[in-house]
Amino acid sequence: MPTMTERVNALLAELLGGSCPAVLFDAMRHAVLVGGKRIRPQLCMAAAEAVGGRMEDALYPACAIELLHSYTLVHDDLPAMDNDAVRRGAPSVWAKYGEANAILAGDALQALAFRTAVRAPRNAERIAAAIAEAGVGVVQGQVADLAGGDADFILRHKTADLFVAAAEMGALAGGGNDDDVARLREYALSIGIAFQLEDDLLDGDSPNPAGDARRAIDELTAAAVAALDGLPGDVAPLVAMAERLAERKS
Repeated sequence: MPTMTERVNALLAELLGGSCPAVLFDAMRHAVLVGGKRIRPQLCMAAAEAVGGRMEDALYPACAIELLHSYTLVHDDLPAMDNDAVRRGAPSVWAKYGEANAILAGDALQALAFRTAVRAPRNAERIAAAIAEAGVGVVQGQVADLAGGDADFILRHKTADLFVAAAEMGALAGGGNDDDVARLREYALSIGIAFQLEDDLLDGDSPNPAGDARRAIDELTAAAVAALDGLPGDVAPLVAMAERLAERKS
């Protein structure tokens, strides 16, 4: 039986199965299917299980958040942004397909994310609102980053907003109540910020001393795990995820 990550990858490939114009769908597939750890989809599906639902309930929202995440990476790599020619060990989309096609591929991925999100089995309207909030938040974070803005604001929006949306969408798809959603948003905010702090350490460009950053990561991880207390479903996958992300080496 395929794992949930394998099911996510299969559905992503199906969603990206278009062929006209060929360059558009080739660029979109390159953005999504070449590499990627699928952290946000895993979070989304685990959140559904944590509220007493099934992971399968969150399959479409899980793919939607990965599509939105991929769109942000495509645009983030552009010469006008970070000017990165490599992504996940391969040419970035603009480097392989040109800037104009990269912009258009990102636009299409964003639209496809919304079309996919509303195919959730329940609470489709609230799920759409959650992914929309994240989409705006990431742009806010990127603008602030380009302007050298407040570091906490950038952490909250450029990185953590997608984690928060993934958890909220999964909880809603799994039938969670408002208290469940609030707990999972708190969990995801903490691990999202910890994730970026860990990224900065791994990349060697942390703005904080390594010891301070490590203490903050440990505190955020503990806060994330504590936020899960009282949820009606299986939270073990979320606990394991928080600990794994805090200890990762890449």
